[in-house]
Amino acid sequence: MTVDGTIVTARGNSCEHPRRGCGSRAVFCLALAALAAACAKPRPATAGSAAPPATVQAPSGPVGGRAEARAPAQAAAETLAPEALARLWDGEHVSPPLSPLVDHDEVVRRLAALQQAAPDLLTVEQVGQSVEGRSINHVRFGRGPFRVLLWSQMHGDEPTATSALFDVFEYVRRHRDEPPVRRILDHLTVDVVPMLNPDGAARFQRRNAQSLDVNRDALMLQSAEGRLLKTLRDRWQPQIGFNLHNQNWRTSVGRPPQPASISLLSVAFDETRSMNEGRLLTKKVCAVIRDALEPLAAGRIGRYDDEFEVRAFGDNLTKWGTPVVLIETGPWPSGLFEPPDRALVRLNFVAILSALDALASGRVHQADPARYETLPQNESRLLYLIVRQATVVNGAGIPPFVADIGFGATRRVVQEAGERAVELSLAIDDLGDLRTLGALETIDASGLVVAPAFGEGLLEPGKEVRLPEWTRERPSPRTIEVGQRTGVVLLRPVGDGRYRVERVILQRVVWRAGR
Repeated sequence: MTVDGTIVTARGNSCEHPRRGCGSRAVFCLALAALAAACAKPRPATAGSAAPPATVQAPSGPVGGRAEARAPAQAAAETLAPEALARLWDGEHVSPPLSPLVDHDEVVRRLAALQQAAPDLLTVEQVGQSVEGRSINHVRFGRGPFRVLLWSQMHGDEPTATSALFDVFEYVRRHRDEPPVRRILDHLTVDVVPMLNPDGAARFQRRNAQSLDVNRDALMLQSAEGRLLKTLRDRWQPQIGFNLHNQNWRTSVGRPPQPASISLLSVAFDETRSMNEGRLLTKKVCAVIRDALEPLAAGRIGRYDDEFEVRAFGDNLTKWGTPVVLIETGPWPSGLFEPPDRALVRLNFVAILSALDALASGRVHQADPARYETLPQNESRLLYLIVRQATVVNGAGIPPFVADIGFGATRRVVQEAGERAVELSLAIDDLGDLRTLGALETIDASGLVVAPAFGEGLLEPGKEVRLPEWTRERPSPRTIEVGQRTGVVLLRPVGDGRYRVERVILQRVVWRAGR
């Protein structure tokens, strides 16, 4: 049947779009590509090796078994449409609502359940240990000659892709008999490390238990986690890698600034940002991901700075012969004090499966690298909230003035009532004329007074109040100034020194797992 002009299988979960079909290729060329992908073994490089990166070629058609040219209509009928993948995620995802609360124990439980549910499909094994002895685990699916390595959460407080990977595993398990998944299983071998830094995840911090940044340890290899990643790359010799991260919520893209919800990078292997077949491949993969995500996040896809970082794993893996695609997950406009995790996990799910499908089908070769190169580059012009054109009573006895108030937001994992929870706290990040900045939410406060929150229990929308008589000698406990962590109240003057409460902006909100 068809849905919105897209071919869908009888189960409604696997679909294709005719525009994304790949062209046929000569049988001889397909056979050569299959042979090259199956037999080429890049020479292992040492951590400090400056040898040129190995040539990398993605499948140009069916790889493994008998190669045969497929008609364009058949190829189109087996292509994963991103909109259909997104709808499928809506109905079938198994990831929890709050990614930061996925800890090592939950990863281990989920992996054990995977192994039990599909032992013939998904191989699960412990491949190493963290500094504090937590297991670092690996999942493999597929039997094809083209090897793919994905790793997530090498920074412990960057959890979004970890949740998405469990949705990918579930998708492969549920739809293993459908053409798109069969193609991935036949043409690719996919190796996944869903949580590389479990000690950092336990603390919800970037660094590991040694306080080392694992992603700056590719040359010295002083962290157990870094040594393991290097060992796995050398052992498996993957032809492409995916480095899965989160980026700062201030990251923006375009003009006016929009949230950079996903930023992509074809990782460089030297300071001159040289090109070779591996980088061309990763640029094409980034182009595929852009095309897949733009219908779901228009104007919110950016390009990460490709400056070579000599200490980083992505840059060095690319230099050692495994070209790397970096996927950075950023902010999402989910609404003030609403968790953004579901939307961002969904984007990662679509991105990863679209990339795997393009690699398995050979469709990646039809991708235009200019689609990656023309992405707007990341900037840092985004705030969590901007209250614009407010009359500011700052609570320190200073006469009122008109200004924009910009709030930044920080998430951390806390203990609330004996349970792990996610705390979102706001702080005033900027004050003044903020017209060049964007925000996840903007409030027009023209004609309104903004003051520090006061009178606990009194500030309810619609209620009339009087402002306290703050002075320089007797200021508010929390004032409206840059750096302050304070809630504020938006008030509308109603005369006689009285104000009606329009809105209260809390300084702190806590999200629990049951949400």
